[in-house]
Amino acid sequence: MTPNRIPGLTEILAAAERLRGVAHRTPLLSSRLLSERVGAPVFLKCENLQRAGSFKLRGAYNKACSIAEADRRRGLVTYSSGNHAQGVALAARLLKVPATCVMPEDVRPSKRAAVESYGARVFLAGTTSEHRRAFAEEIVAREGAAMVPPFDDPAILAGQGTVGLEIVEDCPQVGTVCVPVGGGGLCGGIACAVAARAPEARVIAVEPEGADGLCRSLEAGRVVRLERTDTIADGLRPLSPGAVPFAAATAHGVRGIRVTDAEIVDAMRFLLTRARLVVEPSGAAAVAALLAGKIRPEGARPVVAVLSGGNAEPDLIREILVRP
Repeated sequence: MTPNRIPGLTEILAAAERLRGVAHRTPLLSSRLLSERVGAPVFLKCENLQRAGSFKLRGAYNKACSIAEADRRRGLVTYSSGNHAQGVALAARLLKVPATCVMPEDVRPSKRAAVESYGARVFLAGTTSEHRRAFAEEIVAREGAAMVPPFDDPAILAGQGTVGLEIVEDCPQVGTVCVPVGGGGLCGGIACAVAARAPEARVIAVEPEGADGLCRSLEAGRVVRLERTDTIADGLRPLSPGAVPFAAATAHGVRGIRVTDAEIVDAMRFLLTRARLVVEPSGAAAVAALLAGKIRPEGARPVVAVLSGGNAEPDLIREILVRP
């Protein structure tokens, strides 16, 4: 696949074939309460139930498989706040190759422990994606390992696009797909798949107000880099969207929506108490937008909210449940 080119349906279908028997086909669950609030059928795409706890395995495994075997044997390297690191670590374990993950100094303990449980090395570097990327690039240069970037790569988008394929297959009449956005790989991949298989459906990107790089980029018509990010959703903190995800979002008419941290917490509580689903802050952003009335359906056509991850810290879950 040509670098910096957004994937087409052929690449996404090839990714789906590679992922058969590797990634779970996650369920699409109906939500009566959300449907009543929104005024149209609402379904939850439960990537929080994916292996390694998020959608990230899809893109990581697909990218790893696209790397020449001789290069792959020297090891996979990535940089991540948590979920992508787990996806790469699991992909490396399945492919029987070494993995090294560069994570932030303030990484959540459960996410580091999960990465290490798959056998990956972990290094800590700074608190931003730029810090982690620079450190990871040093490892690649020193060890001759292969980089598996978290979002800015066509093979990553193709893997994440398999989420969109499954949504359209399970809900052919879908009118709106709401997707949490960090670097934009999931949203970009889903947008490519939905454009190919359900072109009348729209894709809406949902970001925290304190980390709205894609929204600002779409408004400006170019990739915008934030000076800083501030949100409870640690998986949605990149300072800017990737060039490839931004190109996909632009090409397929993705619209951006912002939510507050308070709305994200409300969505986590709703999912815990009413849907009995454990979803981390990043994964609850799309439901936050629906609960806050920031996304309206197109007629009676179904709305799908992607729950992108379920790796929530137990202490955070406890805190949310006891809040008044």
